Amino acid sequence: MSEIAIGSKQAGDGPFKRGAMLLVVAIGVAAFIAMLVLGAYAPDLRSGHNGGSHALSNAATGFSGLVRLAEKTGRNPLIVRSDGELKSEDLVVITPEHGSTDLSDILALRGSRTTLLVLPKWETQPDGKKPGWVRVPGLLPATDPSRTLAPSLPVGIARTKTRREPLKSLHPGAPAEMQFFAPRLMQTISNPQLRPLVTDGSGRILLAQVNDRPLYLLADPDLINNHGMADERQARAALAMLDFLNSTEATSIRFDVTTNGLGRSQSPLKLAFDPPFLGVTLTIFAAMLLAAIQALTRFGSPRRSERAIKFGKAALVDNSAALIRKAGREGGLGPRYVDVIRQRAAALFRIPPGVSPEVLDGRLESLNQRHSFAALAGSADRARNRSELLTAAVSLHHWVEEVQK
Repeated sequence: MSEIAIGSKQAGDGPFKRGAMLLVVAIGVAAFIAMLVLGAYAPDLRSGHNGGSHALSNAATGFSGLVRLAEKTGRNPLIVRSDGELKSEDLVVITPEHGSTDLSDILALRGSRTTLLVLPKWETQPDGKKPGWVRVPGLLPATDPSRTLAPSLPVGIARTKTRREPLKSLHPGAPAEMQFFAPRLMQTISNPQLRPLVTDGSGRILLAQVNDRPLYLLADPDLINNHGMADERQARAALAMLDFLNSTEATSIRFDVTTNGLGRSQSPLKLAFDPPFLGVTLTIFAAMLLAAIQALTRFGSPRRSERAIKFGKAALVDNSAALIRKAGREGGLGPRYVDVIRQRAAALFRIPPGVSPEVLDGRLESLNQRHSFAALAGSADRARNRSELLTAAVSLHHWVEEVQK
């Protein structure tokens, strides 16, 4: 019978080297972690250079120029990307790109805090040749900016061509530097609930306060957007207006971009990488790393591989028993086991080998007064299955032990 060799292959005979596989696994784990981090912080990494009308946009209709100007002049501007940053006494400038933008939540959150709402004016399209730039095919329909605060406060919208005349500041406390000039195509608003702060020579409103609330409407975004900031006079007036509207307890000016789709929100994935949950994440990662090291490293001496076919009498007996069991011949072994017990008992008690079976059985019967050898032998002869044979064999074995005592 041939022997099957086990463990003859060396560890380095495989198709992949261990170092190469470890490198592949390490790169995969690093890429997976990087994907999780980027997925968690993707909203925070958006630059906002999409040509929109918001504080991060460098397009003509954007307001990044005013943000940079406020930063250079020490006004500490902040870009608001979450609702939690709106709970401040600082002036918040909101620049929706369409009048259909829902502002109910952000205005309710602001409550009694000073807020400047800049109405939309221009219809824009991305410039395919210059990323971040826009093309301006024309004005938005007047119904678009008019419904910015609808239905609570619908405003009338008027557009007028001008010669860039100076505008008037009606508030007695307005600084002298707040001297705007009318854009070439001026957009104005009207509503009985508006309190005019800046108008043109005909009384058309460009900056107004809504009743007595700390909510202000700027009708024409060209007064403070990037296109307007190209004029030094407009830039000076824009900064003066922000200072005038800002609260006395303010420490900065905040520009909201959540209404432009550039906000960020907390997520379970992001929380995993922010304190105090970062410690738990690092602990889990360290545990996984230790488990991986344990899986790759051998602990203790290596175990020898077992042979496919064992040596010795025990292996031979086991194999023979397996063959008999598989053939279903266990029930027919009773008489042979009785013969084995007879021979063993005859050898133990020195009974001459030449006696007849009847004389031998009589001698064995007389050895144990408590249990009859003939009865036990008969039970073994009648056994037809494994359970009956095992019971009879155990009884005969105990009979031998009893007579030896």
